[in-house]
Amino acid sequence: MFKLGLWALLSLCFFAFTLLTAGAQSPTIGTCPVFPADNIWNTPVDQLPVSAYSAGWVGTIGSAKTLHPDFGSIYGIPFITVSGTQTKYPATFYYAADSDPGPYATPLVAPIEGGSSSTGDRHVLSIDTDNCILYEMWSAYPQAASWSAGSGAIFNLASDTLRPSGWTSSDAAGLPVFLGLVRYDEVAAGAINHALRFTVPQTQNTFVWPARHYASSLTGSQYPPMGARFRLRADYDISSFSATNQVILKALKKYGMMVADNGSSWFLTGTTDTRWDDNDLHNLGLLTGSDFEAVDVSGLMVDPNSGQALQTAATTVTVSPIAASIQVGATQQFTATVTNGTSQSVTWSVNGVAGGNSTVGLVTSGGLYTAPAAIPSGGTVTIRATSSVTPTAIGSATVTITAATIVAPVLSSIAPSNGIQGTNVSVTLTGSNFKAGATIAVGGSGVSASSVTVVSASQINAVCVIAAGAATGAHSVTVTTSGGTSAAQAFTVNASVAAKPTLNSISPNSALRGTTAQVTLTGTNFTAGATVAFKGTGVTVGNVVVVNSSTITVALHVSAKASRRTDSVSVKTAAGSGNSLTFTVQ
Repeated sequence: MFKLGLWALLSLCFFAFTLLTAGAQSPTIGTCPVFPADNIWNTPVDQLPVSAYSAGWVGTIGSAKTLHPDFGSIYGIPFITVSGTQTKYPATFYYAADSDPGPYATPLVAPIEGGSSSTGDRHVLSIDTDNCILYEMWSAYPQAASWSAGSGAIFNLASDTLRPSGWTSSDAAGLPVFLGLVRYDEVAAGAINHALRFTVPQTQNTFVWPARHYASSLTGSQYPPMGARFRLRADYDISSFSATNQVILKALKKYGMMVADNGSSWFLTGTTDTRWDDNDLHNLGLLTGSDFEAVDVSGLMVDPNSGQALQTAATTVTVSPIAASIQVGATQQFTATVTNGTSQSVTWSVNGVAGGNSTVGLVTSGGLYTAPAAIPSGGTVTIRATSSVTPTAIGSATVTITAATIVAPVLSSIAPSNGIQGTNVSVTLTGSNFKAGATIAVGGSGVSASSVTVVSASQINAVCVIAAGAATGAHSVTVTTSGGTSAAQAFTVNASVAAKPTLNSISPNSALRGTTAQVTLTGTNFTAGATVAFKGTGVTVGNVVVVNSSTITVALHVSAKASRRTDSVSVKTAAGSGNSLTFTVQ
């Protein structure tokens, strides 16, 4: 079963909040505040953690059900303002134990929800704007000199005091109705600075702060309790809606709405006002339950019997460094820090252009700025990081773009710094001031650079191509850019070392005494002038022909008196003698 204590426990896992009264502002009616500025009704919830129960509650209310504005030009919940001299009438209540006894400063001709003949909720609301007292009744019927109603509640608009725990009001949740209404005058003024109220089909048999009453026997945690706070998701795009509807939707993002009564899914309540454009309000039905999420407000509670709420510090974004000066075409890394926000995610822009452009420079999603090829108008640009969750939170930095300074490259080292004639050597050149398009020159004959790649301003990769006949010794290597040519570093060419021959096969590998065998030797590294040696007596070598580097032919003359035995045959070149293979005299 969902309990209030669980909400309090969950809150400790998410946020610690600091008291900052500037975080909220109080709406007004006449000269009266509609509850103090730090009341939970007037406290933004756009930075609060999503409730662990959010997905379940949205699913139960109806993720595909549409938002319905349950108000307009001819329907809604009306209210009336009265002076401090208004006659106060006695009232009797069906739920007298949960009702404030009165009397009520409510004229007997006060407007009734649905009209005087209504069989619905028949809410009657009146506000004494001299004394800042709100009077509310449900199922209200005027009598000759009194009121008869289902329940009634009186609220001091300057106080955070809640109704006694377990008491209803003119709303099932034990909350005031008036505070949660969408009022035309507020929308026309451009902002709704308080939470709204809405209904759901089924609620849980419990309530959460600031609600005081429940009206259900359902125990499942998938049912939202009375007082549960929901908000429109921050990523929902409201730009296509009218100015009027955007005011309402912004309030749903910033302040959200509370479950106040059992009723239809996502029914948002407001005042009756002939100035409403019903067709325009109907567009709010484009939103569905999946566009909302429940939030956990328990971490804002100061006292369970008070509506006072801890105020979250405003979300801010700071960009570091806050100023930089770079040359055209150069880069600068910026970082953004979001304070008092639920996410560190930001979007980057240059002079108001998301991601920048070729004129003002480009900035990546990670904050890496690349200056344009030419100095922009004015010589400076502004880099901005905007909170993805709170678009009003923006940090900025100023970048001054200067002309490129012509600086010659500096070559510090080459690794490896040597190679052998007839080979290709991959080398890494390190230094500074390297630029795209840099070239490498190698002095002396027989050595050139290819596959030149400028990795960074301090590294170039290349291949040294060393001809077989390249001059041995040190060759000067320089790097040239638009800024000039570097001082030289040495690359040494070493003479190639001939490899010893390798003998792989002898064919045939035997001969009879008194015969001459025409033998073919195969292997590697055979060179002109190679000789063939037979170890032992009775066999002489003649007519050695080096066919190519892998083949030699030779005549082996076996004496008739040679002894039958097996001896070795080897090949010798200028590089030395190689391995030997056997030859048998039969």
